[in-house]
Amino acid sequence: MPYRTHHSRSAPFVATCPDCEIERSSDSATELVAFYRRHHRHTGHDIVVTRADLEFSAAVTAALDASDDVAAVVDGLDARYGVDKHDSIESGTDGVPIGIVVAAMSERGFTVGETLEAIAGVRMTGALYEPRDDHLAAF
Repeated sequence: MPYRTHHSRSAPFVATCPDCEIERSSDSATELVAFYRRHHRHTGHDIVVTRADLEFSAAVTAALDASDDVAAVVDGLDARYGVDKHDSIESGTDGVPIGIVVAAMSERGFTVGETLEAIAGVRMTGALYEPRDDHLAAF
């Protein structure tokens, strides 16, 4: 029987390790990333986001549907999170929470580990930056 984290109501974000059948639910998508980091460090397993209650405007949804490139997804999510990519870091750009990027990429078939690898690769090209911890913005 899989271990499940119980909540009194349905959490908007849920992830599962297919190897261990451990499930984690949370009100924060970024907590699923923290769960992945802990779980992967101890087991070497990847996890899959199985539920992500994300709601976007029609324009943002169309932009997100157009690509599975992580930089394009972050750029599309910028509109939802109010990040102006032309602002400087000093002007208060917050970036998109990494958990939201992971949840959006999960809808494209990416695991959490695959998404984090893609983010690292794109950051090395300079197309993404981290205006604060665990938040991303596209140039």
